[in-house]
Amino acid sequence: MAAPLAAIFGCAGPRLSADEKAFFRDADPWGFIVFARNIEKPEQVAALTAEMRDCLGRGAPVLVDQEGGRVQRLRAPHWREFIPAMQELKGRTLEQAAEAHVMRALLIARELHAVGIDVNCAPLLDVATDALHPAIGERALGTDPSTVAGLGHAIRQGMKAGGVLPVIKHLPGYGRSEVDPHESLPIIRASREELAVDFAPFEAHNDALMGMTAHLIISAIDDEYPATFSGPCIDLIREDIGFDGLLMTDDISMGALSGTIEDRARASIDAGCDIVLHCNGERAEMEAVAAGSGNLEGVALTRAAAVDAAPRQPDDIDIALVEARYKSLQVEPCHA
Repeated sequence: MAAPLAAIFGCAGPRLSADEKAFFRDADPWGFIVFARNIEKPEQVAALTAEMRDCLGRGAPVLVDQEGGRVQRLRAPHWREFIPAMQELKGRTLEQAAEAHVMRALLIARELHAVGIDVNCAPLLDVATDALHPAIGERALGTDPSTVAGLGHAIRQGMKAGGVLPVIKHLPGYGRSEVDPHESLPIIRASREELAVDFAPFEAHNDALMGMTAHLIISAIDDEYPATFSGPCIDLIREDIGFDGLLMTDDISMGALSGTIEDRARASIDAGCDIVLHCNGERAEMEAVAAGSGNLEGVALTRAAAVDAAPRQPDDIDIALVEARYKSLQVEPCHA
């Protein structure tokens, strides 16, 4: 039996079309990702994630970006909404903020688990700077590496308790980006010594099973290629930061990158990424990703198998008590 495609795909709408099912069955991506366009109500999302797995005949991972603040794909009235991550620090000690992040991550994870989503692309470990573009902004956990690392551990703890696997992002760090990588390519000109601040939270989380790259040029490491396409940057992630989990790209169709989608997928794999993330559900682009990424093999297949084997069983916890405790810690209310 052939290994899955080294790709994660989105889909067009709230249910899979017959054509999408046939394509996914043939392409056999390792996993899927869902966005707001795919979300209507809990029963529908549960049906969609079941369809995704059924068309592959296996328990493929289904991912989402559900951070809180401006990045939450599942929203009210069916799901809780949360304040931006940075706001959890306001008016609190670091210990109180960490507890709040454990509670909110657990609540998020239980909601995701209930509809068949088992991987959340969080925590965001980028260290915020004054120059940081609003595309990251209050999504960041803090402005110093120790705070970011500590709150990142809190989020991972809460997600694990809720039965969902985390993805650390964006390796090796977006915190100095002055432009939105969804639209154009950030170029970071900090020295290697200065960049130690950016790398530190990722070093503290290098035991994570999954991580996501940043689409940016770090001139002190590679002044020609963005990190997702850069062998030296991937080497830094693997050797200096010490991350040995499954390394996925950020969305390969983002405006920061150039070249055809097939060329982008191939360049990512050639640089050392394990798997290509493609989010928009456009069929022609997914076919191009399939042509460029190839199937999982070697150490990438081993890493993917480790993710597949990781438990996703929620702890037996009284969610009403968790929600009450989180609300008692809040500066601003969340909306059920």
